[in-house]
Amino acid sequence: MIGARRQAAEWARTEHPVPPRIDVLIPTAGRIAELAVTLAGLAAQDSPSFRVVLSDQSDHAASHSAPSVQAMVRVLEAQGHEVVHLAHLPRRGIAEHRQFLFEQSDAPSVLFLDDDIWLEPGSLQRMHDALETLACGFVGLAPQGLSFLHDERPEQRAGYEPWHGAVEPERMRPGGPQMSRLPLHNAANLVHLARDLEMPPDGWQAYHVAWIGGCVLYRRSALAEAGAFEFWRTSPPLHSGEDVAAEWRVMDRRGGAGLLPSGAVHLEAPTTIPDRPIDLFDLVFASDP
Repeated sequence: MIGARRQAAEWARTEHPVPPRIDVLIPTAGRIAELAVTLAGLAAQDSPSFRVVLSDQSDHAASHSAPSVQAMVRVLEAQGHEVVHLAHLPRRGIAEHRQFLFEQSDAPSVLFLDDDIWLEPGSLQRMHDALETLACGFVGLAPQGLSFLHDERPEQRAGYEPWHGAVEPERMRPGGPQMSRLPLHNAANLVHLARDLEMPPDGWQAYHVAWIGGCVLYRRSALAEAGAFEFWRTSPPLHSGEDVAAEWRVMDRRGGAGLLPSGAVHLEAPTTIPDRPIDLFDLVFASDP
C-alpha cells in the first residue's frame, strides 16, 4: 500500500520517503500531554502518505521538546513520516497562525488538526477517500466528547441531513437557516448517529454541516482559491471563528461536508484561547450579507 506506515521490523531501515499526499498542520501552544496523544493518533494511521508540520507558540519551553512528544515524533519518523518543528512567535491570533502553517504546506491536501484531537486508526484514509470521491473543497470529522457517550440527545440529532450524490457549493452566513445544524456536533451525537444508522465497517456517509472544528481536510487548491486565512491581516489578534470563516469561503465555491462516523475524539482539555471577544465570521462577512 502506497504510503503505508512502516512496521516495527522496518523502523531501522533507510528508505527514500514517499511524497506526502497530505500535510497535517498542527498549531500548538502550551500543551504537552494533549499534543503527545494527538501525535499518537497520527502514528496509528496506515495511509495515505503524510507529513506533519508542528508550529509552536508556547510561552516558555517548546511543547515538542517534551519527552512524551519527542517519543511520538521519533515513532512517526521511524514509520517514514517527516515531522517538521517550527516556533512561531509573537502571537498574532489563531488566524495568522493557521495562515503561517498553510504557507508551509505543498501537498495536494492539508489537514488542519487541533492539538487536542485523537484520531481513530483509519480516519486519515477515510477522509482522503471521501475528499477524492466527493471532489469538494473539504471534508471533516467533528470531534466527539466521549464523556457524553451515555448522554442521548435525539432532538439535536434531528437536523442530520446526508448528501445524496455530489456535494454542491452552499452559501453560509451568520444567522442563516443552515446554522440550525450546529447542535449536531455537540456532545457525542455523531457516535449515536453512527450506531443508529448501522454504518458498515470502513464505510462513510457525507452530510451537510454548518461548520466543523478541529479536524478538517482541505483540497489545498480550494483553500488557496478562497484566500485561506489571509483575513488575519485586518483582524484583531484576540478572536475565534477563523476556521468558520475559511470553511464558509470554501463552501461558497466548492462545497464541504462532514463525515460519519467521526473517529475524531476531543480530549476535552481546557482551551488555550480563553479570551475570544471577536467572532471572525461576523467580521469577515459583515459587508457580504
